Amino acid sequence: MDSVVAVAGEVITDLVPADGDGLFRAAPGGSPANVAVGLARLDVHARMLARLSGDVLGRRLRAHLERNGVDLSHAVAAPESSSLAIVALQPDGSAEYDFRVDGTADWQWTDDEVATALDGVVALHVGSLGVTTPPGGAVLRRLAARAMAAVTVSFDPNVRHLLMGPREEVLAVVHEMLAVADVVKASDEDTAWLEPGTTPEEVAASWLSHGPALVVVTRGGDGAVAAGVASGELSRPGVPVQVVDTVGAGDSFMSALLAGLSRRDLLGAARRDALRSLSREEVGALVDEAVAASAITCSRPGADPPRTSELARG
Repeated sequence: MDSVVAVAGEVITDLVPADGDGLFRAAPGGSPANVAVGLARLDVHARMLARLSGDVLGRRLRAHLERNGVDLSHAVAAPESSSLAIVALQPDGSAEYDFRVDGTADWQWTDDEVATALDGVVALHVGSLGVTTPPGGAVLRRLAARAMAAVTVSFDPNVRHLLMGPREEVLAVVHEMLAVADVVKASDEDTAWLEPGTTPEEVAASWLSHGPALVVVTRGGDGAVAAGVASGELSRPGVPVQVVDTVGAGDSFMSALLAGLSRRDLLGAARRDALRSLSREEVGALVDEAVAASAITCSRPGADPPRTSELARG
């Protein structure tokens, strides 16, 4: 039987700039959805826990997930409209976001809708707006707390501070998730906003003390730092690449990290001790794979994570 990784959260349409003509194109997005697609492209059975609208955008999002092999057997057919993000690219390829999300489908979770979400899975990934936006954020946080008894839990705060509210409230959610997560990934931009005045190394060490087995903080083109229970702290370099944009790069990192753990049979509650015992060399190899996946995504437009064959080519 396949090892199933469930991913819970938003599936959003991104309006991204088209090539120099002042127009926008509609592209599938949302951090958790990008992670699910990235997992599927890396040959992991990815189950998307999403609330998908039946409107035009929702049907396009559903088709995108299905086309990439994401399992939608536990997706909810939502009556609300789809969420929309408007993306502005900066000269260095980094992305800024504006959102149209009031009352949309992604945030209306109920406990009944996720009652069977963990059946047959070895891991649950949650993060971003899905765990901070009411009323559904509390539902997904309860799901993660329930999941920790049976599966590996991973978390990416993927901060979008325009929507997430005051820093203190978001940090409280992060600390709540640190208490139930085994694997945590954040960007240095996330940590700079959440923990001002601290370095990525300091955040990784601090967050590790809250209970995770592994914490990784990405640093854009400078690679990533990681802290593991057995491995201690380490730093891995970036991969030089001609950046087109950074949309979805962190999500590709997350999916490659989870895929690496899956290949090494390190997902599932029964493998928690092994996950906590990862050596410095093992953590370094996992982070190197994730950095490579992120670099490939940066080399092409939009959230377009690599496939296994592309990573294998290096």
